[in-house]
Amino acid sequence: MQTKPVYAFDHAIVRIPCSAIVNGLRAVDIGAPDYAKVLAEHSAYVKALEAAGVTVETLPALDAYPDSMFVEDPALVFTEGAIVMRPGASSRFGEAAEMAPTLKHRFDRVIELPSPGFADGGDILVLQDRVMIGLSDRTNETGAEALTECLKALGKNPVIVRTPANVLHFKSDCSLLDENTVLATKRLAAGGVFDGLKILFTPDGEEGAANALRINDRVFVGSAFPQTIAMLQNAGYAVVPLATSEIAKVDAGLSCMSLRWRAA
Repeated sequence: MQTKPVYAFDHAIVRIPCSAIVNGLRAVDIGAPDYAKVLAEHSAYVKALEAAGVTVETLPALDAYPDSMFVEDPALVFTEGAIVMRPGASSRFGEAAEMAPTLKHRFDRVIELPSPGFADGGDILVLQDRVMIGLSDRTNETGAEALTECLKALGKNPVIVRTPANVLHFKSDCSLLDENTVLATKRLAAGGVFDGLKILFTPDGEEGAANALRINDRVFVGSAFPQTIAMLQNAGYAVVPLATSEIAKVDAGLSCMSLRWRAA
């Protein structure tokens, strides 16, 4: 039986942004996001998921957690099961516990990342033959080592790599385009983490486009990155431009707004 690509999804979980998103975490303060515009970006994102053939479950807003719309950080999901993570920012600790009941309802097997380490889903890139865990300010070595055991229990092949300094998450600078190709910044690829894969580099000045998202037959890309969009279209990808200017103000991108998997 032919293995389906890891970007073949038919289910996703998202969470409605809470009004406290205006106080969300940010590495560089370029101003608070506009809440109404965040809601609009999120709504367009959900519609794009549905148009790509994904059934979306929408969870209610969590007012106590400003960054809780970014559901990918406190959890990982696969056909084989889910992992409850331990986010690396103290203000996000409670998000994992809030997500756990939903995961236990959806998945037969749910593994909790043990303490004392930390790991964010934004540091995890799932490839066809392995799962890359990027060490960063949000994912430490203890957490990464513990996560390798969790992933092995689900039949995955984990590999720990390093995220460049001053890059928040591993996937801030990369994304999967197809089974053999990644979109990445030059600073991330310089470390050799993608040796053996084809790499399309983000154009200079459009490094933020690296956090694209492959969903079935299309690739979601931030609409503020025209050179990247043109490059991907010329390479034969079906690109869906989506606005991300408001969520970018709180260090976010396209991958972090959903948990995606394919039902068995």
